[in-house]
Amino acid sequence: MPIEIREVSAQRATRKDFINVVDHIYRDDTNYVRPLDKDVADRLHKRRNPFFDHGEACAWVAYRGGKPVGRISASIDHLHIERHRDGAGFFGFFDTEDDSEVATALLEQAAGWLKGKGMTTMRGPFSLAIYEEAGCLVDGFDTPPMIGMCHHLPYQARLIEENGLHKVKDLYAWGYEAGKVPPRAQRAHDAILALPEVTAREVDLKNLDEDLASVMAVFNDAWEDNWGHVPATEREIKKLADDFRLIAMPALTRLVFVDGEVAAVALALPNLNELIAGAKGNLIPFGAAKLLWRLRVRGPKSARMVILGIRKKFRSVRRYAGLSAYLYVSINQSGHLMGIRHAELSWTLDDNAAINVGIKMMGGYIYKTYRVFERALT
Repeated sequence: MPIEIREVSAQRATRKDFINVVDHIYRDDTNYVRPLDKDVADRLHKRRNPFFDHGEACAWVAYRGGKPVGRISASIDHLHIERHRDGAGFFGFFDTEDDSEVATALLEQAAGWLKGKGMTTMRGPFSLAIYEEAGCLVDGFDTPPMIGMCHHLPYQARLIEENGLHKVKDLYAWGYEAGKVPPRAQRAHDAILALPEVTAREVDLKNLDEDLASVMAVFNDAWEDNWGHVPATEREIKKLADDFRLIAMPALTRLVFVDGEVAAVALALPNLNELIAGAKGNLIPFGAAKLLWRLRVRGPKSARMVILGIRKKFRSVRRYAGLSAYLYVSINQSGHLMGIRHAELSWTLDDNAAINVGIKMMGGYIYKTYRVFERALT
């Protein structure tokens, strides 16, 4: 039976199928956590997602016999193009049955769209950009994904490779147990704490916009030279603040100052995925209130460290060599006191040796690997 590809547009039925097709694809996978429908819809909405201030995207659903069997998106981040000049457009939201015909139809649709826009390389999965859901899971299928991370079935990477895409990077998700701190990391933490010019505090919810702007300024500085990095825009930072305000747990954040200047930051999020696992993408009716109640009263048992960064000017100063350990240990301790037991630091690049060695020193271990693929558009 032939494969039909339909564009996700104003037609409500196609948009609904794009969101719901995951129920069919992951029906036998108990570790899959369906994202909230509103979150997926907002990410594709040109007015609600600030990505579209500097990007464009299109999405499709694959049908066989009128039944949705897969989905994909294609996107172009013009800030990425300006910065890296590599002609790379992205594919994402790649979820399919174990069917090479379906996968090929979807990937060729995305490739054709990107090529028609002048792109010379197709890279992904990124849904829709590098700091949204990134990579295809290739190791670590036996546990659910953390907030903001994706989940796949083992065959999906194979389907990508069968269509001529090859690995360009692996992204590591590091696990660690809250409350367990290696002595070496504790000593580095204590040494930073003893420095008279160093102060630290949590994010202040009353000044959240200002504090998150500081966090992202350090992040953009610290990650400036990283592969694929694109600095966050002012509106993206504003949206981050609005989203963070709903689930913020200040104890899982740190801003470190050296002589009053923000030198290092860390931000972890409670893992909402453990609370929405049974929601089937929908929090209505009264679901949002119940979710926030569970978050505040019961508290999460897991969390994800999404940002840990040190300004470049402080990284080469021997006196401040323990800044990353200070951030890690202090949030680790706070999380443990809150009842968090398992945490994830994600993601890091597979070839970022300095960062990866430091995480190992602090007790982290790789427990999930996400792969980024690419191919030339000829």
